[in-house]
Amino acid sequence: MKRLFLFAGLLASLAITSCASKKETKEEAGKYAVTTPLVMDTSFTKDYVSQIRSVRNVEIRAQEKGFLENIYVDEGQFVKAGQVLFRIMPKIYEAELLKAEAEARAASIELQNTKALADKNVVSKNEQAMAEAKLDQAKAEVALAKLHLSFTEVRAPFDGTIDRLPKKLGSLIDEGELLTTLSDNSQMFAYFNVSEPEYLEYQTNAKSRGSSQVSLLLANNKPLAQPGQVEVIESEFDSETGNIAFRARFPNPERLLKHGETGKVQMTMPLKGALIIPQKATYEIQDKTYVFVVDKDGKVHSRNITLAAKMPDLYVVSGGLSPDDKILLEGVQKVKDDDKVEYDFEKPQEVIAHLRLKAE
Repeated sequence: MKRLFLFAGLLASLAITSCASKKETKEEAGKYAVTTPLVMDTSFTKDYVSQIRSVRNVEIRAQEKGFLENIYVDEGQFVKAGQVLFRIMPKIYEAELLKAEAEARAASIELQNTKALADKNVVSKNEQAMAEAKLDQAKAEVALAKLHLSFTEVRAPFDGTIDRLPKKLGSLIDEGELLTTLSDNSQMFAYFNVSEPEYLEYQTNAKSRGSSQVSLLLANNKPLAQPGQVEVIESEFDSETGNIAFRARFPNPERLLKHGETGKVQMTMPLKGALIIPQKATYEIQDKTYVFVVDKDGKVHSRNITLAAKMPDLYVVSGGLSPDDKILLEGVQKVKDDDKVEYDFEKPQEVIAHLRLKAE
């Protein structure tokens, strides 16, 4: 009987010890780090999908009809301004020029004879004036014939790179037909769309920003070596999208960028008095972002917040939080609404100092 009492006492002792251990573990597990949002002036870099265009990109079209007699360039070739690119068979236009020059000589001779007769009062001065007008008309025909003949040589209007050649040697070319496209890629334009709030923020902080410099992230996720400058903002917003187009100019000394390429313009946007929290203090449900706010009794409550910008390790909050709110820094996946937790408060400056992005 004594042994039975001893065994029962041992079991009770073990049960008490086990309960105490579980309670201690639960209390230890329920202690979390808590901080508050940090208010500071900072900036963030935002990516904008952009369309890259040559500063000059023109279609080279035939100005005369005829057979394509010569092609002096190849696709992708760099050419100089004034360089001959194509020749359309000039025989007809050469003949027209010879005819016009002959008519001009005949008109000149006729004018000389008429003038000699007019000086002797054999013919009237009006007939001399008619002969002069006929000569002027013949000279105009010569100039026009020379112009048509010059159009048989298609020259580059500026330095640039030749695009595809859709017509082959010997093709019959109509007036106005496309021969190729010429692109001046020495500098490039990047067009990108900015929302109305971002446009207002950009313009409002133009003086404090001090620079309109931007960078370009290429399709291979590598940055272009040369920075660009925002130089033009269009005059109107798109009524359908609510965006306005910006244009940045980028130097392209190595001709790396081509007309029609895509990339991402990276623009630094200043933020005054921004409310910043660590990303790890948040969680998402159905594309909405939440934090756990700790009340004065130590209970946690989920709260939906609105984000203004995303930076490495940090979020800029535009709604849902105030600077005095205590938010759960760690353990957001372990707690649920109305849980009571023990916590250690960490100053937001120290929290941010340990993240990749340092406060500026």
